[in-house]
Amino acid sequence: MEEILTPVSTMNWDVFLDKLINLSTTLGSKLLAAIIIFLIGRWIVKRLKKLVSNILERRHVEASLSTFTRSLINITLNFLLILMVVGTLGVETSSIIALFASIGVGVGMALSGTLQNFAGGIMILLFKPFKVGDFIEAQGQSGTVKEIQIFNTILTTPDNKIIIIPNGGLSTGITQNYSTEATRRVDWQFGIAYGDNYDKARNVIEKLLNADNRILKNPDYFIALTSLGESSVNIVVRAWVNAPDYWGVYFDMNEKIYKTFAEENINIPFPQLDVHLVK
Repeated sequence: MEEILTPVSTMNWDVFLDKLINLSTTLGSKLLAAIIIFLIGRWIVKRLKKLVSNILERRHVEASLSTFTRSLINITLNFLLILMVVGTLGVETSSIIALFASIGVGVGMALSGTLQNFAGGIMILLFKPFKVGDFIEAQGQSGTVKEIQIFNTILTTPDNKIIIIPNGGLSTGITQNYSTEATRRVDWQFGIAYGDNYDKARNVIEKLLNADNRILKNPDYFIALTSLGESSVNIVVRAWVNAPDYWGVYFDMNEKIYKTFAEENINIPFPQLDVHLVK
């Protein structure tokens, strides 16, 4: 009996050792390949991160967008590297990818509005329709851009209120930027009474425009009789100024016209109704 069991035991032990050696060799080769892939992958990731950083610096990308882009690329590349290493070890990666995809879909549905604002922030920071310090009008609000964040843009109004506008609507809606160009056109409409001398009123306006050094000579100002209203003869005036001088010129000219017209006996009419009584 012992003579029969001894060869069988020896054979089983030899088979076990062979399988163990084969398994160790296979696992060892996979582990070595995984280590090599990891080391090479880490070197490639560092090189790509450096390349992206140099591109962002050369294009003078906003600091917030630059930081976010570098972080996103770092996470994405390292995630792909981990999948490659795990796949090399023989682990099925399709289930891992499916799991993360399912999580991504769920999070995306739950945060659809937030993701829209996030995408809008990326578009604003990338294409720069406005920058910090610009005076803009958008989404029914107007003010100076104080800060551009990933999800929101913060405005400061002329009366020093803070307005926070979500970037989703801001990136897809109409935005008026008053600070893009170096010059702006100031428009006025002044009314004089019927019977007053139009040429005299025009000369007064020209004298006031010529006396203000903030009004540009090129392009020159424009004065014309624009309409005959119900109670006034309306004169349109257009002049170009440097953008920072816009409101100062606008308010100052209104005051000067009012005072000078009074001194020159040029009447500024107000709406009135003539009633004729029939006896």
